[in-house]
Order: sequence, then C-alpha cells, then structure tokens
Amino acid sequence: MSELVLSKVSTLLHEDIVGNQPHGGGCIADSRIITTSTGMKYFLKQGGTSNMFVNEANGLREIALSNTILTPKVVGVDNDFLLLDYIEQGPKTSETLFDLGCDLARMHQFTAARYGFYEDNFIGGNPQINTMSDSWADFYFNKRLKYQYQLSKRKGSLTPELQSKFIALEKVFHRILQDSEEKPSLLHGDLWAGNYLINKNGKGVLIDPAVYYGHREADIAMTKLFGGFSPEFYQGYNSTFPLKSGYEYRENIYLLYHVWNHLNLFGTGYYSQTINLMDFYIR
Repeated sequence: MSELVLSKVSTLLHEDIVGNQPHGGGCIADSRIITTSTGMKYFLKQGGTSNMFVNEANGLREIALSNTILTPKVVGVDNDFLLLDYIEQGPKTSETLFDLGCDLARMHQFTAARYGFYEDNFIGGNPQINTMSDSWADFYFNKRLKYQYQLSKRKGSLTPELQSKFIALEKVFHRILQDSEEKPSLLHGDLWAGNYLINKNGKGVLIDPAVYYGHREADIAMTKLFGGFSPEFYQGYNSTFPLKSGYEYRENIYLLYHVWNHLNLFGTGYYSQTINLMDFYIR
C-alpha cells in the first residue's frame, strides 16, 4: 500500500487513517477498506495506470446521473487512487436479484443521441475506444471487435486462423445485427457477476464500470459470462424492458468482444472460445 496515497487520502478527508484492510477481487488495482479516526469506512483503490481511475469515476458518475440504479459515491479521485463510499453488503436473494434486473432495465432506458462516450476508458487492463458514432453496427464492429483484432495483431498473437475467421465474420456482420436497432442505452460495459453488489438494504449496486452508450444487448450478453446471473435477474429485466426478438442469436457476437479481450489480456486459455464464437456465425 502506497504511503503517498494514504497521505493524499488523509488530507482529502481531513482525518487520520487508522486502519487499512486488503480487499480481494480485482486483478488490476490494489483494493483496501480503510478506516478513519472517526470510524468512517471507505473503499480505496490504488495502483492503476494512466487515467484508469479517473475514467472509472466518470463512469460511476454517469450511472448516478441516470437516477435508476445505485453506484458507490465517488469521494475522491486522482491518477493514482480512487476513493469510494464503502458499501455494507447484504444477501443476494431471489427478490434482490429480480429487483436488480428491474433497475438495470431502467438504466438501459436512459439514452443518448449517439453511440460511444465523451472519453475513452478501459475494459479490464486494455483501452476501450468510445469515439462517438451514429451507427451502432459501425461503432461495435470498428471500436469493439476490430480493435481487439488489431490489438492481437500488435501483440503478435494473431494466428492465421483468427485472421481468416475474422475476415469471414466481417462479411456477414451487418446481417447479424439486422433489424435490432435501438436508441443508445447507458451501459455498464463490463457487467459480469463480480461487478455488482447487494447492499444491506437489499438494493443492487453497480461497481467497476466501463461505461459507454450502446446497444443494451451488449450488457445483457456480458452477464452470461463466468456463470451468469440468476433466472430471477432476467425475469426482472424482461418484466421492465423486454429484449427484442432475436437476442439469443445475437448474444454470441456481443460475447465475442469480451472473450477476445480476455484472450488479449490473459492468453491462449480463451483462444478456442474466441474461435467458437465466430464459428457460430460463419459455418
């Protein structure tokens, strides 16, 4: 834990830091629960790179602006730390997960005029490019899938098989998304099961966002990775803002972005899944 960061946080809070407890769960930042001399608790992240924490804070603020779902309040942020309200957690039950689905559906009804975001941010440890676009299909192909393809190429890990599959996918890509157009929804951007909490009052809280405005199906697809969410979550979502017909067919194209990102981050353990997701559309 950086003594410089603790000093900055103490100055920000006008309190002494009397305790800091490691908190697991992230692979990028060093996360701690800190306690002040008055007994207040905060969640502190440090050790990120570049503008990572500033981008995360801006994403949390954007979600809070929607007034639809809870996020931790940003107490302070700098290039080397992010200080958030500490969330006391409660149990994850059928009822709380149903309500979480309803709240996410309401967030997805908070829309913008264009796809993207006012700044780039990060998806895991990789950059996420959010240059605004009037076309969802163009935005998703160029700023999501093609970016991961080009990243593999720059890393020297683009195999002939990956290249040929991607070229074949590009030829059918617009057909895959045909007739699925919707207004740009506010998205969490990285909504796997580790990126939400249930607070002590039974309300869902979104954490660790990679925010942009896009097609809400991209958020829902991400919930299916790494074990997925409960059936009650999806029941709550669809009771509030039903998904359009054909989502199940399009789900894999949205999973592809995150799986390829994991391939670029963590290596060949995600190679076969990346290939299989493309094969779903080009066989």
